[in-house]
Amino acid sequence: MTVEASQSGLSENAASGLAYITIIPAIIFLIVDPYNRNPVVRFHSWQSIFLAIAWVVVDVALIVLGRMPGLGLATLFLSPLVSLLFFIVWLIVLINAFNGKRFKLPIVGDLAEKQANG
Repeated sequence: MTVEASQSGLSENAASGLAYITIIPAIIFLIVDPYNRNPVVRFHSWQSIFLAIAWVVVDVALIVLGRMPGLGLATLFLSPLVSLLFFIVWLIVLINAFNGKRFKLPIVGDLAEKQANG
């Protein structure tokens, strides 16, 4: 993995890490040259997008389950734990991306790899 700065001044590691800040930089890196041609940056951008989608889907599912009689109390305790888990996973991938490591998440990472190489 190269750590050389590109024309805009961002290294591969910096661009990969910034892709996890929100989905906006991830989308920008998938559109803007030269990042859209870099497979490492593309992988981290797609993984960031899919991780954000998974987080929203799980959060919505917990909200729906919380509205059901009898399950509201269970999701009251489960929702913060799931959010904490997603936050920890997000920190792990963010730190690994800034350090130049490719940490592939189980399901999301496979989807990201297919999109980055396809």
